[in-house]
Amino acid sequence: MDMFSKLTHLFQQALETREPSVNLLDSFLDHWKGITNYYIETTGQTRPVKQTDIPWRLKQMLDILVYEEGQQGHEEMGPCMEYLLQHKLLETLCTLGKAQYPPGMNQQVLVFFSKILVQIQKPMLHILNVYRPVQKLVRLCGLLGSQTEKEEAQFMFVVCSRVKQDPYVLNYILEIKKDNHSKRSISTSEDTEKGRSGETVPSNYPTASNPASTSSPQQHSPTDSPSTIFPANAGLIHVLVHLSRSQKSRVALKAFESLLLLVSIPKEDTAVCLAESTPLCQLLAERLCELFSQLPATLEPADIHSFPQTHWKSEMGVLVNTALLCCSVRHIQSPAMLEELVSFLLGRHTEREQRLDTESHVLRYQLIEHCDHISDEISITTLLLFEELLQKPHRDILFNLVLRNLENRCYVTRTLGGGDDCRHFTDTDPVEENGELEEDPFFTDMYGEDEFNSSEQLLHRPQLMREHRCSGQTQALDIVNSFLCLVPQEAKTSQHVQGARYETYVHDAHGQLKECTAFLLDWDWPKSLKPTELSVSSSDFFEGHFLKVLFDRIGRILEQPYELNLQVTSVLSRLAVFPHPHLHEYLLDPYIILAPGVRSLFSVLIRVIGELMQRIEVIPNFTEKLVHVRRQLMGLDGESGVDHMPLLKGVIILEEFCKELAAIAFVKLPANNTNLQNTDTV
Repeated sequence: MDMFSKLTHLFQQALETREPSVNLLDSFLDHWKGITNYYIETTGQTRPVKQTDIPWRLKQMLDILVYEEGQQGHEEMGPCMEYLLQHKLLETLCTLGKAQYPPGMNQQVLVFFSKILVQIQKPMLHILNVYRPVQKLVRLCGLLGSQTEKEEAQFMFVVCSRVKQDPYVLNYILEIKKDNHSKRSISTSEDTEKGRSGETVPSNYPTASNPASTSSPQQHSPTDSPSTIFPANAGLIHVLVHLSRSQKSRVALKAFESLLLLVSIPKEDTAVCLAESTPLCQLLAERLCELFSQLPATLEPADIHSFPQTHWKSEMGVLVNTALLCCSVRHIQSPAMLEELVSFLLGRHTEREQRLDTESHVLRYQLIEHCDHISDEISITTLLLFEELLQKPHRDILFNLVLRNLENRCYVTRTLGGGDDCRHFTDTDPVEENGELEEDPFFTDMYGEDEFNSSEQLLHRPQLMREHRCSGQTQALDIVNSFLCLVPQEAKTSQHVQGARYETYVHDAHGQLKECTAFLLDWDWPKSLKPTELSVSSSDFFEGHFLKVLFDRIGRILEQPYELNLQVTSVLSRLAVFPHPHLHEYLLDPYIILAPGVRSLFSVLIRVIGELMQRIEVIPNFTEKLVHVRRQLMGLDGESGVDHMPLLKGVIILEEFCKELAAIAFVKLPANNTNLQNTDTV
């Protein structure tokens, strides 16, 4: 049973769903005040927004709005949504995003707008205090030198998807003047909106004693119509055409999909509006001419006639197709069929991957990229696909994804003799020692010694690393304790819950190792580490696209959704179980001396711990909140509006993942280390 199954089993003890113990509106207001207080209390700071509480508070606000809608039903609007609309929170967020303070705020705003338009089921784009900030945010997209093209393309796609669901709102998004062709349709839309707003937004707003009581956000004056607020710049169309020229293929594809959504709206009035009141036709014609001019002059007519029809991807299509593919992999038993499927999905390349090579096998690269998709659902489903592949008895799967990049062990610092001696790791060579400390994963420029005072043993790790590498072996006790001691004591919750100690994972790790060993007997794997070669430069090392994405994901464990973190750690633990000496060393040996610029699983986790230590310092009652969230996940406590929920859940997953890695390391090490069975580290 892997960590996902184990935690799921624990959470099945959950009690019946309870009403939240705190008022949703109060919690919603607290999060909004937390965001606004940041701007009041901090000035001139250059710390990126991801190092503040703002992303977590925005996520909490979104979760509250979605939960409230589920409780209220689609016909009624809850007090939190009323407050968001009446107090023009979306307008404020748009202004903050435009200011790019703190750095990266525009990205957070784009993600928030995209998710609220996707996850809130009620029609929203006809509401003044929604479509106005949407219009403004559209005009902030497609700028030269933008660093947020990915988020912009997703936001535009969501807006176009909403427009296709309800073509009536197109007039509001396109900002068309009254003297244009659609003057009549806009006037009709305004009248319709006044009627619809009565249905969508209740007129009986809370009284003055309620903080949400202000005038209705839907009260339009004659000058407030979308046709007179903004000029007819058709910003949506211009932005989409601009994004379609992006050098990033996924961004360009998403922009084309958005344009297809608009032009495929079946309503005749909408088609007339797009054709006569926007520059869509002209811009599309110009773009098609550009693409036509890029066609090579040497094309064979026969090749043109035989060119397959392009099927445009969509998020739902990607999700469904990936799920079907995952199911197919799970049920395939025929060795011949599995051989063909692996070749189709991953290709037959055997050489080391190159960092910039994305064309040698397009499908493989796209599937790996989908593990880091902007859609959490697509990421989870694709990660599940790779987990299913890793459970298949086929040698080429692991070799293609990981092992071919570890063959020469370029990830370790090479010695003069090309072996594993320790001639340049002695205390008599201060220059070399300082060089090692600079690259040492325990001492990065992200954090210093003071942040590890709660785990004193970490300060002595560099000397331990030298001693262990010089002795020729790493003791099992030290490896296991390295993972068990990784999470600081104030961030651990296992001691507060029965049956949650590290030893509970040992039995499962034994079973996984036995399963892996059973079908790799004929794989001819080496029994020991291959000596490093001086002829191969460590600067050429690239962990491969698959491990890169997994390491990137695990590095964001403190900010990602709980379910996504479970799936990422599940795939990594599956990789760690395989008893290949290079894979074991790279993923599970904390004491290897990494080559400059190289990261390992352990070094990535160290960086996460450094970030966690920074966050613990600014969150009051951190341990108490963490224990409460753990009890919530196990069904022992009721739902409540705890701050920093994604962070706290991420810390819990991090602790469990470290215990699972410790258990895997234990069962893979020599059986004579029986003293570990009674270890009492945590």
